[in-house]
Amino acid sequence: MNTAEMMRILDSIARDRKIDKQLLIRDLERSMVSAARKHFNSLDTEEFRCELDTASGRMTLYRHGQPMDLAPEALGRIAAQTFKQVMIQGFRDDERQSLLAEFSGRVGEIVSGQVQRYDGGAMVVTIDRAEAFMPRSEQIPGEQFQAGDRVRCMVLDVRDVGSQVKIVLSRAHPDFIKRLFEIEVPEVAEKIIEIKAMAREPGHRTKLAVASVDSKVDPVGACVGVRGSRIKVIVEELSGEKIDIVRWNDSSQILIGNALKPAEVQEISLCFELGRATVVVRDDQLSLAIGKRGQNVRLAARLTGWDVDILTPEEYQKGLDIMSQTLLSVPGVTEVHVDRLAALGMVSVFDIEEVGAEVLVNELEIDAETAKKTIEITSARAKEVAVQQQKDKEQAERTRREQEEAARRLLESGASPLAAPGEGAADVSAEDQARADKILGA
Repeated sequence: MNTAEMMRILDSIARDRKIDKQLLIRDLERSMVSAARKHFNSLDTEEFRCELDTASGRMTLYRHGQPMDLAPEALGRIAAQTFKQVMIQGFRDDERQSLLAEFSGRVGEIVSGQVQRYDGGAMVVTIDRAEAFMPRSEQIPGEQFQAGDRVRCMVLDVRDVGSQVKIVLSRAHPDFIKRLFEIEVPEVAEKIIEIKAMAREPGHRTKLAVASVDSKVDPVGACVGVRGSRIKVIVEELSGEKIDIVRWNDSSQILIGNALKPAEVQEISLCFELGRATVVVRDDQLSLAIGKRGQNVRLAARLTGWDVDILTPEEYQKGLDIMSQTLLSVPGVTEVHVDRLAALGMVSVFDIEEVGAEVLVNELEIDAETAKKTIEITSARAKEVAVQQQKDKEQAERTRREQEEAARRLLESGASPLAAPGEGAADVSAEDQARADKILGA
């Protein structure tokens, strides 16, 4: 046996696989003991012992504490096969423990790897000497990589699963964006700027609330960078995902107003009993506040921790009027009680029904019987309002469909809605065309 060559191989394995060399030596000694027990058909685990001289690379086998003048190759083919199997298994276990120790300390860290393939929807990525995977749920929707592409991702979890270490990666986790900001914005890495809250819908939009511990540093401006240089890098890394950066405020009302930007908010009413914020915006700001498919208000709610309702001034006032009329019909309830409930953020009969009688007793200082009667009356009124709202919604939908159908027929016929019978497409004015386009939402 070439002992010098064996020691060089051990050094190479220890260096390439980042395994402690002493662990490899221990595996070799254990393998030699297993081979000797196989050769001598021994069941006694204490009968044999092996020592490897790290300087010379010479192995010495002991039996009952006495050295044996026996070369490893003299043990025979079967024992040699046992030696090989035990040695390989030992090396694999050591490598697994090394990977586990290394990547367990890198959870939450951004790493760069090379895409290998897709396996059942999961993306397999090689990072250094390890093979990791990114489940479909942790991928950004719409992103697709090719084999050989470089990809940046965050180490989400490291699991010891039997004979292997599973390294779970993520690009969809909110902390991935936090780590990107720490890389691109030095003030975030240095804790001068703190990301206080964040809400994300991967691949679509993210909202961050930031604050600065230094009054001289503008947290929003620092994160955006000169002419958007910093935020642009992050958006490109996220394949165009939109990022809204808002200023954090300890006041929930101000924070909710900031979170709903770019919409302009007129009034915010907070109901701490329900954890609900009623936000009033102008008609022309309603769609902006709600966002595409409700995305803006949904992210704002998650960012602030409040259940956010968006209302127009007419809807808000109508809800207050119905609540006021309903409450004042209850004996023992006065205008003062109604005003106090409105100040507590309860702006509709639905809110009164939801808070329950106990809150009314505590907040309005009325007796339990009056509170119970109030809840009964508001519950009945809430059902009526819900039915009417559903009818109004259905009517509005029918009207919209009728207008679209009328506009479609108008455009198909080429006739003006103001033209005399028999007049054709040549008589359609630009004003009529614009009216039809507006109806269709063109």
